[in-house]
Amino acid sequence: MAASPNVPQSLYSGKSHIGKSGVLTLYGFGIRVRMQSGHLEIEDGIGPDRRKIRLARVGHGLKRLVLIGSDGFITLEALHWLAAQDVPFVMVARDGKVQCVTGPVCPSDARLRRAQALAGKSPVGVQIARELIDQKLLGQEQVVRNKLLAEDIANIIAQCREELTSADTLERIRLLESRAAAAYWSIWRNLPINFPKKDAPRVPDHWRIFGTRFSPITGSPRLAVNPANAVLNFLYGLLCAESRLAAVALGLDPGLGILHFDTEARDSLACDLMETVRPQVDSFLLDLVTHDLLKREWFAERPDGNCRLASVLRCRLSETGLIWGRAVAPVAEWVAQTLWSSRGKHSTTDLIRPTRLTQHWKRQAQGGVVPSQNGHSPRREKLCFECGATIQGKSTVCLTCRNEAAAKRMPDVARIGRIAGHSPEARAKEGQAQRQQAKARSEWNPASQPAWLTEQFYSEKIRPMLAQIPTLVIAKRIGVSAMHAARIRGGYCPHPRHWKALAQVAGVGEMRDS
Repeated sequence: MAASPNVPQSLYSGKSHIGKSGVLTLYGFGIRVRMQSGHLEIEDGIGPDRRKIRLARVGHGLKRLVLIGSDGFITLEALHWLAAQDVPFVMVARDGKVQCVTGPVCPSDARLRRAQALAGKSPVGVQIARELIDQKLLGQEQVVRNKLLAEDIANIIAQCREELTSADTLERIRLLESRAAAAYWSIWRNLPINFPKKDAPRVPDHWRIFGTRFSPITGSPRLAVNPANAVLNFLYGLLCAESRLAAVALGLDPGLGILHFDTEARDSLACDLMETVRPQVDSFLLDLVTHDLLKREWFAERPDGNCRLASVLRCRLSETGLIWGRAVAPVAEWVAQTLWSSRGKHSTTDLIRPTRLTQHWKRQAQGGVVPSQNGHSPRREKLCFECGATIQGKSTVCLTCRNEAAAKRMPDVARIGRIAGHSPEARAKEGQAQRQQAKARSEWNPASQPAWLTEQFYSEKIRPMLAQIPTLVIAKRIGVSAMHAARIRGGYCPHPRHWKALAQVAGVGEMRDS
C-alpha cells in the first residue's frame, strides 16, 4: 500500500499576508516559528488549510506578530530575530486573555521604578489616577452623548467627572469611576446585535443584544456568553498587550500599578494605562455592531455557554492592535514623565524623560509636527443582509438574494398588474389608443411610400440596424408604447406607415436618398 501524501503546503512570501496594518496573526494547530537560512519561517493553519511564510530581514513590513492559541512552538533564535527587528510578539489565548508579550525593552532605571513603587501612597499617585480616570470619563461621555444619544446618562457621567476634580484619595477616585461605569454600561444593555436573516434560526436569543458586562459563568467580564462581549474582551486583551509593551519600553514595571490593586498574574500598570483608551475601543465595537453584520459562523458556543471567536474574526480584530498601541503611547509617556518628576533631589538636566514611543521631544526640537495617532483600520467586510455573503458597492443584499426576492414578488406584481390593466380607466385609455392607431392606418396612403422601401428592403437593411437603437428612441419617433417599440427592436415587423421613420432612425433613409 502506497504511503498517503503529506498535507499540501505552499511557500509564500510574507508580503502577501501582511496588510497595511503590519500585523501578522497566527492561528490553528502545530504552529511553528523558527529560523531557516536567515529567514523567519512560519507555519500555521488548520488541516489542509495551512500556510508557510518566509520573512527576510529586509523589507518584511512586519510590525506585530500575534499568536492566538497555545499549540506549537517558537524558537529562541526566532525571538532574537523579532527583537533585532523591533517586532513585538504577543501570545493571546482563544478567550482573549494575554498569555505572553515580548518587545523592545528600555534599560532599567531603579530611580524610576522606585518612584513608581512609592506612587501608590503619595499625592503623585492620586494625580496620575485622577488624570487617567478623567480622560476615561470624558471619552465615555462622548460615546454616550454622540453615538448612543443618551443625554441623561451622559449628564451622570459628566457629574462624576466634575466630582473627580476634588477627589483626593484613590478610594474616592475608584468610587466615582464605578458609579460612572454603572451608568455607562446600563445604556449598552439593550443594544441590538444584527445577524443576517439566513443565520437567524441558529442564533440564540441572548446573542441578539449586548446584555450585561458580567458573565453568569464567572460573575466578571471574563468568559463572555454573547458575541458582543466576547469581541470586546478580545479587543481589551489586545489593548492590555499594547499597554504592557508601552510600559516596558519606557522602563516602567507593568505589574506595579497605581489605580489597580496588586494581583497575582496581572499587569496592574498596564490596566491603569489602558483606562483612557477603553472608550476608543468601545466606540470601535459600537461602529462594528451598528453598521456591520456579525456572521453566526464567526462564533462558537462551548458546553458551559462561553462564546468564543472563530479564527477569521480574531485575525481581523488583531489588526487593530497598532491603533491601540498608538493611542496608549502618549499616555504611558506622560505617566513616566510624571513619576520621574516626582523624585526628590535631581539636577536640572535630569528632568525630562525620553519619549521613545512618540518621539515627541525629538520632533519638537526639530520643529516638526507630531503625526496623528490614527493607524490603519482593519479591513471591513460588507455582508449581505439576507444571507451574509460578501458584497461590494452600495447595495445591502447580494445579486442572488435580489433575484430570489424578485421571483417571490413576481406573482403579486403580476396580480396587481392584471387588476390594474382591467380597470375602467385602463380600458378607456387602451380603447382611445386603438382608435387613434386605427384612424392613422385608414388615413395612410400607400402611394406616398418610396418605391425602394419594400418589405424585403426593410427586412434586410432596416431591421438589423434597429437592434442597436434604444427602445425609447424608437417609441418616441413613431408614437408607440415602449413595449411595442421593444417588439419592433426585437424583430417584429410594424405597419408599413412606420417604415420610412424607422429607416431614418436607423440611418438607412439618408444613405438611400444620397
